Amino acid sequence: MEDKTITQVIEAYLTSVRLSRSANTARTYQNGMNTFQSVLRSEGIEPTERLITDLHEDAIMWMATALKGFSSATEQCYLTATVGLYEYIAGENLSPINLPRVRLLIKQRARKPGIRLPQFPKSDIEKVIDYAQSLNSLETKDENSRLINLRDRAFLLTLADTGMRVHEACKLRRGDVDWHESRAIVIGKGNKEAVVRFSKRSLQAVKEYLAERAIVDGKGSKALTSLPIFARHDKATGGKVLPISTTSGREIVNQRVGEVLGSQAVGTITPHSFRHYFVTTILLTSGNLKLAQELARHTNIAVTQRYSHLSDDELDRKYSEIFG
Repeated sequence: MEDKTITQVIEAYLTSVRLSRSANTARTYQNGMNTFQSVLRSEGIEPTERLITDLHEDAIMWMATALKGFSSATEQCYLTATVGLYEYIAGENLSPINLPRVRLLIKQRARKPGIRLPQFPKSDIEKVIDYAQSLNSLETKDENSRLINLRDRAFLLTLADTGMRVHEACKLRRGDVDWHESRAIVIGKGNKEAVVRFSKRSLQAVKEYLAERAIVDGKGSKALTSLPIFARHDKATGGKVLPISTTSGREIVNQRVGEVLGSQAVGTITPHSFRHYFVTTILLTSGNLKLAQELARHTNIAVTQRYSHLSDDELDRKYSEIFG
């Protein structure tokens, strides 16, 4: 087998990542590998010319040192991508790699990621939710505007009451929903299939929106089950029923936040803020960490534990109860 350059192997590695991981993960790994090649050049190794057999474990130390100027989260992502490269090299028998040494070097030099508590304006989110519930009663200039109001109402209530990530909601199809059981099958993080549950108000909002959209849905040739739950209602669709994008989902949140809280609040609440709200509501209501983990579909319970801290208001109240 012809020896390959470091860059050639990295490109082959990134291709395997694109085939097996999400687009966001692939972009992160691409950025990590760009940084890794820059680090190699700074150490006198030109990756486009040097063979993969010239790459040794010591490069991990150079990478870890170079990443000290990055955030802890970025450092962890880029080091994970670099370890993946070494695992790829070993798995493909491209060069003898001492993987235990690679992991030991990272353990010795990488920063421990800090625990960042989720921050979101809970009371402001509740104002947006209250406003969303009223969108079906607002007067509109035409049928299309009413469809948009009903869609945004259903979208925001779905985010708040199901804990869906924005990309999961945007990709949801009519056939994914079990209307009798108030559940839906989604393709979640890491391309894993999962079940989410709808509240009565969120499911009712979705049904009202789809009932209003029935004529539009019926004009196409596609089966109803394949149509998106949340559709675009702009002229560029050409009469087709197309799903909203994640960008559109963020724009919906920004628009409605601006209408309720003013333009200065735009950006303080994102689609993911509703997921934080969902998890926190479960914990405050039930106190059951395992339940919150399962409903939020967190693989690691440590992620759920970040939400289990008491709010400042609760701390003030408990302090007053104790000390007066």
